[in-house]
Amino acid sequence: MKAIILVGGYGTRLRPLTLSYPKPLVEFCNKAMVMHQIEALARVSVTEVILAVSYQPHVMDDFLQREQKKLGIKITVSRETEPMGTAGPIKLAQPLLDDNEPFFVLNSDVTCDYPFAEMIAAHQRHGGKATILLTKVDEPSKFGIVLYEPETMRVRAFREKPTEWVGNMANAGAYLLSPSVLDYMELRPMSIEREVFPALAADGVLYAHELSGYWADIGQPKDYLRGMSLHLQSLRLRGSAELAAGPAFIGNVLVDPSAVVGKDCRIGPDVVVGAGCIIEDGVRIKSSTLLPGSRVKSHTWISTSIIGWGCTIGSWVRIENTSVLGEDVAIKDEVCVNGGIVLPHKSVSEHILEPRIVM
Repeated sequence: MKAIILVGGYGTRLRPLTLSYPKPLVEFCNKAMVMHQIEALARVSVTEVILAVSYQPHVMDDFLQREQKKLGIKITVSRETEPMGTAGPIKLAQPLLDDNEPFFVLNSDVTCDYPFAEMIAAHQRHGGKATILLTKVDEPSKFGIVLYEPETMRVRAFREKPTEWVGNMANAGAYLLSPSVLDYMELRPMSIEREVFPALAADGVLYAHELSGYWADIGQPKDYLRGMSLHLQSLRLRGSAELAAGPAFIGNVLVDPSAVVGKDCRIGPDVVVGAGCIIEDGVRIKSSTLLPGSRVKSHTWISTSIIGWGCTIGSWVRIENTSVLGEDVAIKDEVCVNGGIVLPHKSVSEHILEPRIVM
């Protein structure tokens, strides 16, 4: 079995992090975003993953060559020369797919418990052409809502961001498609959500599968942090030994073994500390991610923020309110950063007291 991951383009929603690396290679919970999906696919015996890429494919190639050897899974890059939407890249990759076997399609921005084995069983059971994963959402008006028959799980229709109640089950960005679905696609910029799925539903061959675990779109900072919290809680529920334990840690915290945490720190809940990070004495961090190689000096406070690769945070600094620091940012001692977006390789010596971009 094979799979396609729709990587897409520039990752503008996650800047400034994606100014340094393509979005799929940005670490999420101490692992490149795309590797969470690839590892889950490998667990259900997917033998080849095709990444549909239109931005920095050479950077992706170097990384994936290393990773495929570790996992024993083939990783291929399908390059778009122009943006092709969400169905065009699938049609473009058709020569790389098997003619007689269904394949997965995933949105690279999505994190969840990945019920791939259950999707395969459901696809075989209903005998349709496509299975779409659904997740329950709290605010249906922000999503495309899927209407389906609960008894058969056959999809009847779609409602894009409805203003009135029609349901609360949304497209979760993961699909299992039979090869015949490719006949519904054309080699042009095309939307699988707006063009292909409605046609499949009209023909009565599109079925739904409900996700029972967590789900998040992690394509922008606020949602990235929310997804981090949900992923850490999922590790807790599974009894994962990866979570940190000890007097310095509160709640769900993930710390790379190479990171160093000083004395009298309080880390957590919902914190990820990346490889090679150094946290000096008396630091308080909650609801935040430190990407690899960052250093946080003594008595600093960090809350609901993302600290990029190789940053240096001074002493007695306060960073909060979904601040995002790009790669190699320096924050001087006793500076407050409130909702700041700081581009890579910048030095900040004055307070940022309201959300703004520092260029």
